[in-house]
Amino acid sequence: MAYSQVVVLVVEDEPLLRMGIVDHLEEQGFSVLEAGNADEAVAILSNNTTIQILFTDIDMPGEMDGIRLAAAVRDRWPPIKIVITSGHKRPLSSELPDGAQFISKPYNPDTIATTFWGIADA
Repeated sequence: MAYSQVVVLVVEDEPLLRMGIVDHLEEQGFSVLEAGNADEAVAILSNNTTIQILFTDIDMPGEMDGIRLAAAVRDRWPPIKIVITSGHKRPLSSELPDGAQFISKPYNPDTIATTFWGIADA
C-alpha cells in the first residue's frame, strides 16, 4: 500500500502538539486531516469517506472525550483503525473500543508513524 494514500485524522486540542504530529506524519507520506475536538472530528468523518486511521487524545474540551469519540467511530465507521493517546490517563483495555490501541504521551513521532504503517498494512 502506498503510504501517501493512507488518510489519518488527528484529533488533538493542543495546537502545538497537533501541528507537530501532523507535520511529522505528512513528512512520512501520510495524508493528514486535523481536528481540535470531537465535534470537529465527527463533522470531518461525516464528510470524508477516505479516513483510515483515527489518532485521538483522550482529554479534550466539549461534550465528548477521546474515548467516547473512539467508541462512536467504532460504531459508525467500523473499518477505521483507532489509536488513542493521553499524557494524563491510561485507560484499561476494557475501556477501549475493539481493536483500538493506546500510546502514552509523550510519544515519539517516529513510533506513531511506524504504528500507523503497521495498521495501514493490516
